[in-house]
Amino acid sequence: MNAYGAILRNRPLRLFFAITVFSALQSVNQQHANAADPNSHNVIPSDTRPIRIGMSTALTGPAAELGINMRHGVLAAFAEANASNTLPSKRLDLIALDDGYEPARTALNMHALTADHRVLSVIGNVGTPTAITAIPIAQKTHTPFFGAFTGASVLRNRGPSNIVVNYRASYAEETAAMVDALLAKGIQPEEIGFFTQNDSFGDDGFSGGLAAIRRHQALEASSVPHGRYRRNTSDVEDGLADLLMHESLPKAVIMVGTYEPCSKLVRLARANDFNPQFLAVSFVGADALQRTLGSMADGIVATQVVPHFNSELPLTCQYRAAMQTYDAEVPLSFVSLEGYTVGRILIKAIASIDGEITRDAVTHALEQLGQFDIGLRRPLTLGPDDHQACHEVWPVMLDSNECHAMSWEDLLNE
Repeated sequence: MNAYGAILRNRPLRLFFAITVFSALQSVNQQHANAADPNSHNVIPSDTRPIRIGMSTALTGPAAELGINMRHGVLAAFAEANASNTLPSKRLDLIALDDGYEPARTALNMHALTADHRVLSVIGNVGTPTAITAIPIAQKTHTPFFGAFTGASVLRNRGPSNIVVNYRASYAEETAAMVDALLAKGIQPEEIGFFTQNDSFGDDGFSGGLAAIRRHQALEASSVPHGRYRRNTSDVEDGLADLLMHESLPKAVIMVGTYEPCSKLVRLARANDFNPQFLAVSFVGADALQRTLGSMADGIVATQVVPHFNSELPLTCQYRAAMQTYDAEVPLSFVSLEGYTVGRILIKAIASIDGEITRDAVTHALEQLGQFDIGLRRPLTLGPDDHQACHEVWPVMLDSNECHAMSWEDLLNE
């Protein structure tokens, strides 16, 4: 009996087969409906040529809010450019695939984006471990890997054929700014602890912070209070215990993780009457951290690689207008502002290409931007030997209602 005959003779299999076929037909019908819907992001007018840009990001799982907001920001920048005809006779299309913040899924997505969808560039990857998986595939296919949402040092290696181009400051720059501010406040180097994700992302943040401490005082890594947790979990209890059991209780804890485990750490710490100065690198998603903690967020400091989204800089004003047009129901956030910013930079590079728009041409165009202003009122720089546009770090203070722009001097006066 062949497989088809078995289906016909087995009622449960017949039912499963019918449901599967029905679902497939529904999916096809929905795709046709999207193609006919003028409000769909997939629509390509007949007189334009699509420029396909890819994204592998976390759209589900504990880091989903980061990936979703990064996608919102990029889409807002693309919609703005398409509406204003920034690239005449061309339309920017974003193909975003969900990797759930899991490297194995990132690899599958990268093969699909580069081989099947044949995207010109990959933009806005979320995470260090996923980037480590994605970069060799991008390198092999000459696909520019631009504007990843990570400050890891592995993305900042220089080389003659490096296709990785960054917008944001590094984690080392973020943690160095924190350490310098804490020491200026009077906290001793051995009183600064770390809570990090147990992978390349957490290791990179810890190494950057430790290097900043060692610029002031020589310390062994084993003497630094350090708790860890496993990626894509909120199993923070052992990490908190490591901090609490350290010989000298830390007066400050730098968190290098995502918002769910970091918020759980803060709640448990406060419940155990442990109230150090908490700080978090930008990857935490300060908006999500504040929202999940409520009143327990009071006094937490987070570093950002973009200014506050409510500031009056030209870029942030343009961002707010673009988000209003794109989808007024989507809350403003630091993450979507970063997505919008990297989208704008990529558009600027593509618009400068004179001739055929290829993957190599996009990488070359990014490198040829030189010194430019995207609306931050301070120059950004990209070149053949400089693949990081911005080195600025903006601190914000969290309270029970929102995130406020602050200066490091505000921390000293607390």
